[in-house]
Amino acid sequence: MDRLDESLIGILRLNARESVAEIARQLNTSRSTVQDRLKRLEESGAIQGYSIRLNDNQTGNQIRAFVTIAVEPQRTAMIISELKTINAVNSVHTVSGKFDLHLEIMTKDTTEMDKTLDRLVEIPGVIRTETSIVLSTKIKR
Repeated sequence: MDRLDESLIGILRLNARESVAEIARQLNTSRSTVQDRLKRLEESGAIQGYSIRLNDNQTGNQIRAFVTIAVEPQRTAMIISELKTINAVNSVHTVSGKFDLHLEIMTKDTTEMDKTLDRLVEIPGVIRTETSIVLSTKIKR
């Protein structure tokens, strides 16, 4: 991956729906070059797909929290399976350190957040949790 590929990916991170013609204009290169690069990046797996970013205010999800969870190691897979059933859980990552999992949770209000957090600690194998409520987002790509 060279600088042109990195610049192309940077443009797509800002707007995955940007037209090939506009990307070519921004990169000062031809449309065919952009199309070839996109195809190569997709085929290599560097670009795995395109997605949308939702406006949390419009979708009703007003409260965001990051939750770290310490788990019994032999129950990690079962806990992750259970987390998949909780709609408020946006993402789950395994992490190093004193906690094992890092979650992003989105809910419409604090009542729903409280219920979601209560549900997390009821999952067998969850040892302890720590929650940080997001006050504001300064950078989102």
